[in-house]
Amino acid sequence: MKSQEIRAKFLAFFESKKHDIVPSAPMVLKDDPTLMFTNAGMVPFKEYFLGNGTPKNTRLTDSQKCLRVSGKHNDLEEVGKDTYHHTMFEMLGNWSFGDYFKKEAIDWAWELLTEVYNIDKNSLYVTIFEGDKADGLDRDQDAYDLWRNHISEDRILNGNKKDNFWEMGAQGPCGPCSEIHVDIRSEEEKAKVDGKSLVNQDHPLVIEVWNLVFMQFNRMADGSLEKLPAQHVDTGMGFERLCMVLQGVQSNYDTDVFTPLMREIETITSFKCGHKEETDVAVRVVADHLRAVAFSIADGQLPSSNTAGYVIRRILRRAIRYGYTFLNTKEPFIYKLVNTLVKQMGEAFPELKREKNLIVNVIREEEHSFLRTLDQGLILLDNMVAKTTGDIISGDKVFELYDTYGFPDDLTGLILSEQGLKYDKERFDVLLDEQKKRSRNASLVETGDWTVLIDDSEEEFIGYDTLEANVKITRYRKTESKKDGEVYQLVFNLTPFYPEGGGQVGDKGYLEVPNGEVVYIIDTKKENNLIIHLAKNLPRSTEGTFKAIVDEKQRFRTSANHTATHLLHQGLRKVLGTHVEQKGSMVHSRNLRFDFSHFSKVTSEELKAVENFVNARIRESLPLEEQRGIAYDQAIKEGAIALFGEKYGDAVRAIRFGKSMELCGGTHVQSTGDIWHFKITSEGAVASGIRRIEAITNDAAKEYFTSETEAYNKVKATLKNAQDPVKAITSLLDENAALKKQVEALIKEKAQSLSGDLEKEYEEINGVQFLAKKVDLDAGAIKDLAFKLGQNRNDVFLLFGTEQNGKALLSCYISKELVASKDLNAGQVVRELGKHIQGGGGGQPFFATAGGKNLAGIDAALEAAKSFLN
Repeated sequence: MKSQEIRAKFLAFFESKKHDIVPSAPMVLKDDPTLMFTNAGMVPFKEYFLGNGTPKNTRLTDSQKCLRVSGKHNDLEEVGKDTYHHTMFEMLGNWSFGDYFKKEAIDWAWELLTEVYNIDKNSLYVTIFEGDKADGLDRDQDAYDLWRNHISEDRILNGNKKDNFWEMGAQGPCGPCSEIHVDIRSEEEKAKVDGKSLVNQDHPLVIEVWNLVFMQFNRMADGSLEKLPAQHVDTGMGFERLCMVLQGVQSNYDTDVFTPLMREIETITSFKCGHKEETDVAVRVVADHLRAVAFSIADGQLPSSNTAGYVIRRILRRAIRYGYTFLNTKEPFIYKLVNTLVKQMGEAFPELKREKNLIVNVIREEEHSFLRTLDQGLILLDNMVAKTTGDIISGDKVFELYDTYGFPDDLTGLILSEQGLKYDKERFDVLLDEQKKRSRNASLVETGDWTVLIDDSEEEFIGYDTLEANVKITRYRKTESKKDGEVYQLVFNLTPFYPEGGGQVGDKGYLEVPNGEVVYIIDTKKENNLIIHLAKNLPRSTEGTFKAIVDEKQRFRTSANHTATHLLHQGLRKVLGTHVEQKGSMVHSRNLRFDFSHFSKVTSEELKAVENFVNARIRESLPLEEQRGIAYDQAIKEGAIALFGEKYGDAVRAIRFGKSMELCGGTHVQSTGDIWHFKITSEGAVASGIRRIEAITNDAAKEYFTSETEAYNKVKATLKNAQDPVKAITSLLDENAALKKQVEALIKEKAQSLSGDLEKEYEEINGVQFLAKKVDLDAGAIKDLAFKLGQNRNDVFLLFGTEQNGKALLSCYISKELVASKDLNAGQVVRELGKHIQGGGGGQPFFATAGGKNLAGIDAALEAAKSFLN
């Protein structure tokens, strides 16, 4: 059974059980402060489990893209080494929100596995929760009794809290679970060892394939459990593992989920699987990691140097490193696999087809970049080895190579081992652990339980229509972190505050308390469908009615910038072409940032045309037209643009200004005329095929033009109020260039004259003509002088010192013959002597320079140069 058919049969089965099939949510989470990635099938439905929202249907089914590479669920280092761990994987799931419970979940799971997929009943085992005294929980007898209807009692095994009690996190919904395991060993192996003894023992052929979670408790901050008001079912079946079982193979990588990619890797690299373990691991790593990176890019997360982007970059670099080390790939090759992936999975996940060109370009550019890093790291590693006595390299140096230059420590170890060397791994691990602890402590947030004042599950947002409202606090809790200190999170029964989302920052403002007290709202965010207002303090009494007031100025400026992003998007598509798509945005009150797809630098003429387009729409004072609660399909049919990587529900909000129409939940001005003016402040590349424009509007634009006018007037005054300042500056530049040429000629003449005098000042030391002297020349002239002195000799060691723009400069020239015969290196010389001038530098073995801030150290450096010859 092909993988496409396996996926389709699962969805069709639960559709027949009156479940709605929902598409996979994006794997990258944009508006969830607690997670970077969807790491389990239940993540898109957290709000329903928490009672903060109501699904359209209480029965849902899907195949959810998941990524496990950070935090508690981190499989990255296992990937490739075994047959069943992955970074990106599909989780087949069926969900009940207060509808059916254990009986239906167990009956249907058995029916699907044994009657639809025809898995041999004698190869199946199930586990149930054995209970836990510390939590006061009994054995899950209900599940045991239900399983006895389908499977013999000796195949129903007790599982401990670790394996059979599922928790969303340290706090939140949780409950006992029942796992289904499959034994796919040969009959001979089964006869030797009973399968039940291998369940949950990490045996590669006795594996968990499906987990049925029965959500019935809520874990509180103090560790206690409370019963949920409604019982839910949350199931997750590993798609790749299921394919392994149904396709009769003994590795996920031998299924048709991976084999097309692996065959393509073999073709490109000429390395064949099945001959060498390290080659097999490398091929598996590349195949797995490509999927994770490609889906992440398709969902809106580009590789970058922070947060989620850093994780994606790390995954891709791990794949590049395995290819570089074990498949001898010194040129980019992973991007060539995207076509195969799109052919294979593009029907089930159309975002891969839609973003194919972007995925290819981004991966190719990242490969080029990291391969350059590897080359640079090899040079640094060679220098490190050259300076080391003995056979052990400092762990501090290897950590610097890893932390500063991104050079992988395991690759360092491999290269060193080939030279009979090793590094102090114990010290490296200490430094790495310290770094991780610092990172964890910086982001650690301790969150208390909600104090519920009013039972109100539906929090209404009214901020599109008003900036003030009388509200009641329905719940609050306290959080503490190193970054923000003590902060209170407040939830109201209704709110005019817009929560951060869709690229727009959250509103600020304050609460007016009847007793005259004021509570300032410093930010607004959304978590699990709750709009959370952040404050440094609570009102003395949390009961009663409060007046919630949004900061009108910040909201207006932010709204102006948000509307401008819509007009900018329209302008870019008009000027550059309809291939332009939004790839991200950030809307603040001071400025806006807009990322878009385009494969060349935007020219100044094109930028001007875009600016003119937007400002023409502003002058037209186009009114805001919005449709709230319109069906998604209808909005798209009417021409609305859906944005990259966003998750949309069945009902959406469509925003129109003239011909610009987009799906958007953010706030906007009532008329484009309110924007006043739009000014682009910068344009540049973010990644291959992705450009970024930063711009300002309204008050920020007014301040910009005021500042520019003041600067212009100062320039005019400096130019004695010249009638044509541009002409006057051009004249000054021409005059300066002419004078510069004269100065350069004079310096060159001075250097030539000096070279004749210096020929007489050589001091012979151990067969070397040595000269160390302070000269009054610039860096270029010193280099010319050094090469002129050395051109007719093969035994010269020169060191010149000079002061330039208030800084000390050392320049070292060594004849190439001396570099070879005396084992001298100009780069090493200036790095050592640079300590005298409190600086550093480098260069080639025969010529190098160092700069520093200690002018007084020049003489000491010149004097110390002799030590290299003694």
